[in-house]
Parts: sequence; structure tokens; C-alpha cells
Amino acid sequence: MTITTEIQELNAQYFHWLKDNTVMRSLDNGWAEITTPFLDRHNDSLQIYVKIENDTIHLTDDGYVISDLRMSGCDVSTARRKAILKEMLAGFNVKLVDERLEVTGDKKNFSQSKLNLIQAMLSVDDMFYTSLPHVRHLFCEDTASWLDSFSVRYSPDIMIPGKSGFIYRFFGVIPKSTHAPERFIQPINQPNKNSIQRIIFEWDDAKETRSHDALFMPILNDTKKGIRSDIVHALEAYNIKYVLWTEREKHREMLAS
Repeated sequence: MTITTEIQELNAQYFHWLKDNTVMRSLDNGWAEITTPFLDRHNDSLQIYVKIENDTIHLTDDGYVISDLRMSGCDVSTARRKAILKEMLAGFNVKLVDERLEVTGDKKNFSQSKLNLIQAMLSVDDMFYTSLPHVRHLFCEDTASWLDSFSVRYSPDIMIPGKSGFIYRFFGVIPKSTHAPERFIQPINQPNKNSIQRIIFEWDDAKETRSHDALFMPILNDTKKGIRSDIVHALEAYNIKYVLWTEREKHREMLAS
């Protein structure tokens, strides 16, 4: 079996996993509840709510993510965190309405709108870690500061279409040079099964529209705990050149070239 065939089979397994672990039920007033296989930091399945009006579709988390952050001790009302939240949601075309994460769009774009809302929910959920005393900055800010410290030239906040037609947001891309291929950067503050499975799927889809030698280099925050061996094996199976934050200095030359 070739590596291409193996990856295609793994990709097919992922789509089956999504389908088999997604549950829908009807609610009152024309709304439907979708329970997804994506997990928050409590290992609870994320739920979204959908309503169709003519050709318009409305999706919302019904305020779950922001409410949960507040109950966990993360105050999202500070000026800094409100700015971070606004910028984060804008990247996914998601709006904050009375503390609800919401997407409104054309019915024919349901799949992309659903993906955008789920990505936004997972990203905002990650803000919880900014409330911990020993974390002074968001991991993305730390990554940007580190790259700037040795003058890496990269384009930030990149949106890339995948072969499927879905659009994915990446932290940044370092352009191709005479010494290195195009490199996509994505900080991952919580490198767990859920987040790694998601980025593998996104990159596997997005790379089909890039040059054949393009690299994906997620930067994994391993300062809280080590990276599990099954996560390492999954990344290596997809030829993903991950960077451990505690060993980031080893990768300066590759990123700066």
C-alpha cells in the first residue's frame, strides 16, 4: 500500500467518524440541535443550534462557550480579551451577539458555516488558559514574539481553500525561498487528540491546493504537559513537521531560511 492510498483511507475513516458521531434532534420553534464529535476542554461534545428561514440559515452555540468561560473563572470582559475575542471571531466570520457565537448565511453554504462556528467555538474555548496565573499571554502572541525575535518574514492570518471547497484559517505562512519550501505555521495551545485530529484533517484537505512540497509546521505547547505518543505518531503518519515549544530553538534555521 502506498502512502497516498493509506492517507486516503485514513481521510475516509475521518469522514465516517464525523458522520457516525454527529447526532441531530428537532427542537421547538423550528430549531434543531446538532451534537458534534468535537470536544471542549471538559471532554464534552460541542453542540450547535440551527434554524432555516427560506434560503437563510442561522447557527449559534446559544451562549455556551462564553458562559462556560465565565463559570471557569475566565473574565472575557477585559479590554484585552474583548479585543482578542473580536479578532478571533472575525477570522471565522462569526459574530458575538449577547454572548452567543452566531453565524448567518446562505443555506447552500451550510457546511462551511457549520465548520466556521465549530472552529470558532474551539478557539474561544482555548481562551480559558489565559485565566490561569502562570500564563501571561496567549500562545499565539508568544509564537508571534518568538518569530519576530529572529526576523522571520511571514504573512499572518491566512485563509486557504481546501480540495473540498472548505476554507481554513492558519496563523501564518512563510513564503517559499531558494532554501526552503512554503511553510504554514499553526500554534496549538492544547495538543490533545481532538485538536490534533482537527488540524490533520484541515491540512490534509488544504495541502491539495498548495505546491507539492509545502510544509505544515504546527507549534505545540508542551509546557503544561508532555505530548502523548499517539499524537506524535499521528502527526508523523501525515508527514507533519511539528515543533515542540520547549525545543523551538532547534527549528530557527528552518523557519528563517
